[in-house]
Amino acid sequence: MKRRPGPLEHTLRSHFQSQKSLYIFVTTLFMMGVIFGAVLVNSLDPSQKEGLLHYLGYFFQGLKDGTIAEPEVAFQHSLGDHLKTIGLMWILGLSVIGIPVLLVLLFLKGLVIGFTVGFLFSKLSWQGLWFAFVSIVPQNLLIIPSMIIITMAGIRFSITLIKNRLIHHRGAIYPHFVSFSLLVTGMAVVMLVSSAFEAYVSPVMMKEVVPTDITLNQNF
Repeated sequence: MKRRPGPLEHTLRSHFQSQKSLYIFVTTLFMMGVIFGAVLVNSLDPSQKEGLLHYLGYFFQGLKDGTIAEPEVAFQHSLGDHLKTIGLMWILGLSVIGIPVLLVLLFLKGLVIGFTVGFLFSKLSWQGLWFAFVSIVPQNLLIIPSMIIITMAGIRFSITLIKNRLIHHRGAIYPHFVSFSLLVTGMAVVMLVSSAFEAYVSPVMMKEVVPTDITLNQNF
């Protein structure tokens, strides 16, 4: 006997079906940022690559020696950065002119991830790729979907705002504003979980897979 979908499942399925093309566009934009970031590694000059590699060496040594920031401090910094980001995205989502900036922020997030992974792989081969997978992927499994969801919600709110102004039906915008704000608040909770993982769990995982053979003076 075929199972009938519940109300929540039906609502989510209807939402994704109705917004499928927009989700594809936003996700593709993020992936373009990742690809562009990975390609950008090749445009660095030798002195820039050497400087980054030296920084990595000190970071890896700090992981081994346990001299990196205390988890509580790392948590505060991480959560503060995430809250600033989604707060900015919330403000941008409230205005029509903020839509391009929302898309740029998502693209830049992908660029940073792509650049980091690309650089680690180009300089440390599979050791670097494995370290990137452990240090970057887990928390970003929460961060990236949250950013995509906020971007989507911001675009939808802006479109609703445009329609609202065109048909002069101003009273209909408030429920959408509340819904958008509650969604952003929910994503803030997700960011809190991500920051806790990044501060308390990720350093332990990174310490286990930190590359053991890194040459700071390479020929680029």
